[in-house]
Amino acid sequence: MKFTAAGDMIIQQRIFPEYKGFEELGDFIRQGDARFFNLETTLNHEGETCASQFSGGTYIRTNPEVLDDVKNYGFNMTSFNNNHVLDFSYGGLEKTLEAVNNSGLVHAGVGRNLAEASAPRYLETANGRVALIAVNSTFDAAMMAGEQSPRVPGRPGINGLRVSSRVELPKEDLEIIKRIAKETNINASREIVRKEGYYADLADNEAEFGPLKFTEGEKAKYIMEVNPADIARVDKAIYEAQLQADYIMVSVHSHQLSGDAKENPSEFLQDFARHCIDAGAHAVVGHGPHLLRPVEIYKDCPIFYSLGDFVLQLYSIELAPDDFFIKHGLTSQSTVHELLKKRSKNFTVGLMTDPKMFRSVIPYWETDENNKLTKLTLMPVEMKMDGHKSENGLPRRSYNPEIFEYIKNMSEPFGTKMTLEADGLISCTW
Repeated sequence: MKFTAAGDMIIQQRIFPEYKGFEELGDFIRQGDARFFNLETTLNHEGETCASQFSGGTYIRTNPEVLDDVKNYGFNMTSFNNNHVLDFSYGGLEKTLEAVNNSGLVHAGVGRNLAEASAPRYLETANGRVALIAVNSTFDAAMMAGEQSPRVPGRPGINGLRVSSRVELPKEDLEIIKRIAKETNINASREIVRKEGYYADLADNEAEFGPLKFTEGEKAKYIMEVNPADIARVDKAIYEAQLQADYIMVSVHSHQLSGDAKENPSEFLQDFARHCIDAGAHAVVGHGPHLLRPVEIYKDCPIFYSLGDFVLQLYSIELAPDDFFIKHGLTSQSTVHELLKKRSKNFTVGLMTDPKMFRSVIPYWETDENNKLTKLTLMPVEMKMDGHKSENGLPRRSYNPEIFEYIKNMSEPFGTKMTLEADGLISCTW
């Protein structure tokens, strides 16, 4: 079988298919039987639904008609399971779900309840049936879909990977945390509730400092762990898909990192991606941090820790809720221009000013009859940062060697070797 994929599509306006570079991208994408992208926006018309008190960073929404433009690239699978799902509250989620359903795109990861959100969805192709499972580790707790009970309907939302965090410290440092917590009474309210039986007692090798959790260890270390119930739910979906599909793809939206650079996938994401392959998935497609992350081939199956952005139109939002203006010291009588200008410090900081956020790749891969990877080629892509407003943030094929060097160097520690071919494409070996 053959596959192509793209990362975050933050689409906020119509895309005209005549722009320079559109046709070449479409031809490359349409090589795949399955052709996936991450839809990072909500779809609803102006005034149709209220905004949430929180957003995924920017309140993003656009009209459902943009899906016609998206499909012109050739995509046939998507997920909108990302940190912007509830930007326009549950009404916005439901309108987006309705629009994507009506578009004919196969999608997974969001539903009217947790059972729907976590279920595999299937694409029929001439060369086999492809399953898509979509999860998200970066989200507000309100976004998590709820299970149905015998008398209460489930809650609409996402198929989430809940991540808990704690800090390991040597015993002497842990005792310092305990002492400061006691002297400041930062945990007083929680300790009262704990004595009332609502929280479990802390062990001698545990401590809390407000919302932060600490445990004893050999050295200082920040640890993130995925909720076991969420892993079990993904395992169940993969198991179900093994009966129904020839090939299983897992989409993961994750912003968390390891170390001090966005390019480094978190340790839990690496463990989770490999776990998915061990459980029976054949590819893991990551997105979320808005830049490229390493490519790993694990047991002859591709793991793309992040494909970066495919469309980036954050400056193209036309409206915003009052909460967003207030957050930045303005009122809703201000213009969106004033709002974005202030947030970006006169358009000098943020995603829209960093060239790394405008560089990505589109992978094309082939598999044999056992679903093992036989070929992997990457097309470098750059989005336009200037020029006509109608072209800002739109992708086109790139021959910039910096993209090759960037992804090659970060992927080598994961065992993936890359070669820049004469035609400007990147071939991968493992």
